[in-house]
Amino acid sequence: MVRSVEGERSLKHVQIREYVRELIRNESPGAAAPSERELVQKFSVARATVRQALDTLVSEGLLVRIPGRGTFVARPRRTPSPVLGFSEEMARRGMQASSETLLLGREKAGPTIARALCLEEGAAVVHWRRLRRGAGVPICIEDVYLDETILPGLLDRVTPTSLYAELERRKLRPSWVDDTFRADVANIEEATLLGLSVGVPVLRRQRKSVAGDRFVEVCRSVYRADRYALHLQLGPS
Repeated sequence: MVRSVEGERSLKHVQIREYVRELIRNESPGAAAPSERELVQKFSVARATVRQALDTLVSEGLLVRIPGRGTFVARPRRTPSPVLGFSEEMARRGMQASSETLLLGREKAGPTIARALCLEEGAAVVHWRRLRRGAGVPICIEDVYLDETILPGLLDRVTPTSLYAELERRKLRPSWVDDTFRADVANIEEATLLGLSVGVPVLRRQRKSVAGDRFVEVCRSVYRADRYALHLQLGPS
């Protein structure tokens, strides 16, 4: 499969990130991380690509930047939260998850989905739209887009109950995700499916998931604000 130039850059960013992650795995806090210049020369990439890789490790708490000195291995902090699918998240909240498939089929990737999955625009992707429930109550509408080339036969099998369980079976369970949340209001279709009035508050989430060095999933979800709360634990690094 031919990947876009932007897709190649994204893969380089992942390769650099994982290279540095492995390099510092057994280093003591305060040890110097590879400099941006070293990584630019080693991987023959732009400095912005290297900075993006290091930014991710900084945000994960593995590296810390000290202005005027450089980038160093950070002190350990609390173990990050595991990557959970909807069914697992509902189980943690003491609710039985269930789903209703609204759409499942093959589509051509538009520019946004192609860019997120590092594919050429127009490449085949699997689009799976579900109404997700917790304890029988509608919680969210979920639109998942998957790179079909790394999930052969998905559309030819019985629809899996859990996407993340299916990805784990294929050794593609996400090991890292990028979630973006924003507040919005429900449109007519969303309100109907979720049992809401049009215009009531909802929470939108966009997730990009990575397994190893592969971008496996883009997920767009809309949650009922009266049934779903985002829980974060924050503290000093």
